[in-house]
Amino acid sequence: MNQVLAAVNRLRQVEPVAWRAEVREVAVILTSSRSGSTLLKSVLAEHPRIASLDGEIEPYLVLSENGFGHGADSDALAELRNPERLADHVFDDLSLPGAEPAPPDWLRRRWANRLLLQFPAYFADSLRHRRMQDALEQALAQAGPWPADPDGALRQALVLRAVFAQAPWRRRYYDGHAGGVGTQYFDEPYKIEEPPFVLPRHGRRPFALADAADKVLLFKAPSDAYRIGMYEQLFPRARVRYVHLSRGYAQSVNGLMDGWLSPLGFFSHDMARAGVVLDIAGYSDQRPFGRRWWKFDLPPGWRALRGAPLEQVCLRQWLAAHQAILAGGVATLRVRFEDFMAAPGAALARITDFLGLEAMALPARLPVSMATEAPAPERWRKREQLLLALGQRAEVAATMAALGYGMDAGEWR
Repeated sequence: MNQVLAAVNRLRQVEPVAWRAEVREVAVILTSSRSGSTLLKSVLAEHPRIASLDGEIEPYLVLSENGFGHGADSDALAELRNPERLADHVFDDLSLPGAEPAPPDWLRRRWANRLLLQFPAYFADSLRHRRMQDALEQALAQAGPWPADPDGALRQALVLRAVFAQAPWRRRYYDGHAGGVGTQYFDEPYKIEEPPFVLPRHGRRPFALADAADKVLLFKAPSDAYRIGMYEQLFPRARVRYVHLSRGYAQSVNGLMDGWLSPLGFFSHDMARAGVVLDIAGYSDQRPFGRRWWKFDLPPGWRALRGAPLEQVCLRQWLAAHQAILAGGVATLRVRFEDFMAAPGAALARITDFLGLEAMALPARLPVSMATEAPAPERWRKREQLLLALGQRAEVAATMAALGYGMDAGEWR
């Protein structure tokens, strides 16, 4: 794996920049997995004064030798290694909404660098990397007029078809491109980014040094709950503000269970590389990848969960994340995902006001991101008895109360 990481770092050719100390404003969404942070971030990322990554910071932690397997035994991180190298990767990815089409060379490079995170062993091969570059150049040159594809979705699909013309099944690992899955499952030897993979956004412009003074850098990753203080180390002169996005345990645990059982998504840690064999009932005995792959965030104390039933693993992920946030010692703006979905405009106004930003309009339709099923109200009821039984635990009721939720299931949305 170290050889693959070295090859990826070399091929990505990220230029060093000394901008860390110039950043003045950072916003971090703290949350648990399957709590709607991808949706919230995607909406906020359209604000003209917000700079964001196409995905999460996780791949760049790996490339800068931070996190699990690099001196840490979980996703918790107290001391940041190689902050300059990490910052270089972050600045290379950051972008803002742009009024004009993205510069072609910049967009082509974004695609190539993103693909190296998703299929590092495959595209680190020199011949495949060259073919990928050729496919990107041809596909991006073929895209139709800009007004015909305002959000870039048509161009994204075109690029995927061109890049994976000889391996079309790999397109199913991308968010929104799974199609009919059948018996196929994620079975790549290496990955740096966690699937479902994100696509480079079109209609964006590069982050520039001048933006550091007056733009807000927005980050979200559920594992950030276990590394509060990391962004203060990364951007030492910035004011870091936190939004605590919560969601009730039943909805979150149900979404986590769906994700653990998904054949194509949320493969976060290859435990075989850590010499660990998972024996999670309801997962390891149900999926061909179930003894190898940990999914979603890896909380401190995860080793005690290696032989636990799946519902207990998922409940612990919800509890651990929110308990870490509540105990994190930082002021937060609390936003309930249920409230955001019920009145997105009001919730969005609270967040932009908290960040000192001008109000922004909602998109005509909220995007669907990282979904394992079509969105529907009260999806958690398909596991109603199991989830209600978990709610009998005092720890669950106490954490729900701390987050502002009651335990009357009839009031859960």
